[in-house]
Amino acid sequence: MIHCILVEDQIPAQYIIEKYISDTDNLILKGTFTDTISANEFLKKEPIDLIFLDIHLPKISGIEFLRTIENGPRVILTTAFSDYAFESYELNVLDYLLKPIRYERFLKAILKFPLLNNTVTEKSIIVKVGHEHIKINTDAIRYIKSDADYTEVFTVDKIHLSTDSLKQWLERLDPAFFCQIHKSYLINMKHLEKVAGNVVFLKNLKLPIGRFFKKKFMKRFQ
Repeated sequence: MIHCILVEDQIPAQYIIEKYISDTDNLILKGTFTDTISANEFLKKEPIDLIFLDIHLPKISGIEFLRTIENGPRVILTTAFSDYAFESYELNVLDYLLKPIRYERFLKAILKFPLLNNTVTEKSIIVKVGHEHIKINTDAIRYIKSDADYTEVFTVDKIHLSTDSLKQWLERLDPAFFCQIHKSYLINMKHLEKVAGNVVFLKNLKLPIGRFFKKKFMKRFQ
């Protein structure tokens, strides 16, 4: 297990990163702090492996704090500003995450931690629904439908609305299992039962195959 702390003074950002940590196997959050002085006092008492550190903090900035750490925990910077990227890498940070942070980008960052590299698997995905972030098992996704300015994510038991486009979903999901069959539909091949003509059959459901997508899809299917 990797013990970590979060140093972040913005409540919305705290909520998101805390949620990401709780949704990731082998990460244990030992504390959240709004300034580096409080975090430093905690580090004197508790052994920590990893720090998620904001840059713009009250009292002492994240960069200034980072300069004081010698042979301490590894650090992943979280910030809304790209100005410090070069300087941060000179200070040997593990990664540099720009807000707003997607879970997939967060996962790539922590996979750079040696002890996590072979233990974390991406079997879930975070979907923003309204003001909430919901964790969905990717195996449970049957198909995704594009509808105007949003997409509908159909799982085995629920429907979730997302503001991500179909193209963004294709970038987030594993191409070994997810395939676009139509300008409006993306399916999980694990739920595919059969193909007949220009129609795919999922359980109790039929979806059209677009002419533009058929050749590539049939190659995958066969």
